Amino acid sequence: MEFDKELDARGLNCPLPILRTKKALSEMTSGQVLRVVATDPGSVRDFEAFSRQTGNTLLESSNADKDFIFLLRRK
Repeated sequence: MEFDKELDARGLNCPLPILRTKKALSEMTSGQVLRVVATDPGSVRDFEAFSRQTGNTLLESSNADKDFIFLLRRK
């Protein structure tokens, strides 16, 4: 899937991936897609909750090797 911006949050632990995601999304326009790559296993649960609470759509959540990949659409 295509995305407009990518955020590398590898090596960061909760809550930093979410905080950096929030900042990146605030710099984007409505409808744009942010791709986040994280290594914290807790980020799967965190991004699901973040999406529900903020209204930004979690389009995809997957993992490759030790990376967790999230695609979020800015509300």
